[in-house]
Amino acid sequence: MTFRTITPTAGILATALILAGCSDPGGSDMEGMDHGGTTSSPSASAEATDTTFNDADVTFAMEMVMHHQQAIEMSDTLLAKEGVHPDVVALAERIKAAQGPEIDTMNQWLEAWGQDSDMEGLDHGTGMMSEDDMAALEEADGETASALFLEQMIMHHQGAIDMAQTQVDNGANPEAVSLAQKIVEDQAAEIAEMQELLNQL
Repeated sequence: MTFRTITPTAGILATALILAGCSDPGGSDMEGMDHGGTTSSPSASAEATDTTFNDADVTFAMEMVMHHQQAIEMSDTLLAKEGVHPDVVALAERIKAAQGPEIDTMNQWLEAWGQDSDMEGLDHGTGMMSEDDMAALEEADGETASALFLEQMIMHHQGAIDMAQTQVDNGANPEAVSLAQKIVEDQAAEIAEMQELLNQL
């Protein structure tokens, strides 16, 4: 019997282990014992956050990942051109810098929620550019592309705001709702900036 190895100073612990039905001969490994307690390790807190989601959260994350990916593709197309207005170049670079990390965050949520990352056939959300729209941006020279990018991205941002507001209204995951609110605020500000830039071109 392993109980003979327990010292008197460990009597209280031994009693607790016996009452709990624990047969671990080490007696010092408490991992997994206190499942009903109120203490929370960092991993337990992360798990609680990750598992708080509903259909609105999943739809938001999946559709916004694709939406952001197209915004980055549009920005890359513009940044590859010569003769683009420098303020438009700076805007495109900021959009890439902001939306890339947000894509990573949302993909991490989807993985934690156990959602399939295969988005084939999913509604891409509002404001997405068509293949013809993307081709027009690709074919435009730098000067023409400056205005075209702004016009397209305003529409793209408006779609993202609509999607994000739906998440704010219906989402359950607090981090996803917080990101959606940030998207609403950030992209509304960028729309105002782009409209001002259009007036200057």
